Amino acid sequence: MDSVTDRKRRPKQTGQRGPVEHQRREQIIRAAEQHIHQVGYHRTSVVDLARAIGFSTAYIYKFFDSKRAIGEAICAMTLRGIDEALWAIAEGPGSAEARLGRIYKALAEQGRALFFNERQLHEITLVAVEENWSSIDEHVEALRQIIRRIVLDGREAGEFERKTPIDEVSGAILQTMSPFSHPILLQAKLDHLEESAGAVARLVLRSLAP
Repeated sequence: MDSVTDRKRRPKQTGQRGPVEHQRREQIIRAAEQHIHQVGYHRTSVVDLARAIGFSTAYIYKFFDSKRAIGEAICAMTLRGIDEALWAIAEGPGSAEARLGRIYKALAEQGRALFFNERQLHEITLVAVEENWSSIDEHVEALRQIIRRIVLDGREAGEFERKTPIDEVSGAILQTMSPFSHPILLQAKLDHLEESAGAVARLVLRSLAP
């Protein structure tokens, strides 16, 4: 099982230059996020970002080789925040059944918030999926490990069946969460997002019963 330290270790995203942990890099990412929040990812260029945050384009290129690299860093930061919130549920109090149900609810709530409150960040996640950014793969793998942790806890406590291989169970549950975590599929469920997440969670939990 991954340790908290392992999970918080930040891999370098594609197109990033220099050390991963660097104050200026973080400053550029935060400032770029604010600028993109106002005007959108597609309408932003590196020149625009440099002008908006008060750095030269040459200085920004010391840390990122393109606008995409900056977008990937913003996307990774956003998804890490979601992952950390989900891990807090997975490792928190309550039965495995209750925690898994809360994961579905949290995904629906965070998906809705990202779509309505952070539309420009939602735009970045759409681009990330379309262009196969590594941050999406890392988020999916984090969700898989979160599910695995809860299922193992449930099996140990006698809440869940133990016959089906754990990887098969984790993979199947991950698929049922796609409508509430995938930025494209999410748009089709917005009118009944929480209700759909609750219904799927109950169905999954019944299938896990011993």
